[in-house]
Amino acid sequence: MSNKQDASEAQSDSDLIEEVLEQVAEENSEDITVEEAESESKVDEGSLEDLQKKLKLAEKKAEDNWDKAVRTLAEMENLKRRTQKDLENAHKYGLEKFAKELLSVIDSLELGIQASTSDDPEVVSLREGSELTIKQFESVFAKFNIEAIDPQGQPFNPELHQAMTMQPSAEVAPNTVLNVLQKGYVLNGRLIRPAMVVVSQAVKAVEPEQNRPEDDSTNLDEQA
Repeated sequence: MSNKQDASEAQSDSDLIEEVLEQVAEENSEDITVEEAESESKVDEGSLEDLQKKLKLAEKKAEDNWDKAVRTLAEMENLKRRTQKDLENAHKYGLEKFAKELLSVIDSLELGIQASTSDDPEVVSLREGSELTIKQFESVFAKFNIEAIDPQGQPFNPELHQAMTMQPSAEVAPNTVLNVLQKGYVLNGRLIRPAMVVVSQAVKAVEPEQNRPEDDSTNLDEQA
């Protein structure tokens, strides 16, 4: 009887120990699971922070690259406009140097016409030939937008005219072109040579005789 009781008690103790061991094992398992979860959570938080930092850096780099792209595009547009303007100027004013060389030829022809006042048939023929040549020059100049400046009787314009001398005149208003010594020329609106002119100035008023100071000899006689 006692043996059976002892065996029963031993078995119950064994069962109790197993139950305790199972509980401890379960608790340890739960602790390990919590630690792993906490560890994984810390790793996830660290990875998230790293990802956020990398995202900010990528956004800043993208913004910098965008600014560079915008500036580069603006510089290319400015370069394109400058190049286009240079090409237009080259087309419009490429004949400037050549035109200046031709002006001396026209000047010589005009001076020859002014000097040929004789009625001699040979002189008349030469004058007519020079006039025809000048007309041909003017026709060619018109095709390339080269215009003459002949401001006879016009107001003086310092942007287009060069005053060689001033001359008093009561017939016209002051600063009027009295005479054109040499024509000027413009190419597509750009001045390539100013017109050399004589400009009028106001005539000084003559003081009446009664307002003039008396002669020094008269004053000396009165003092004597």
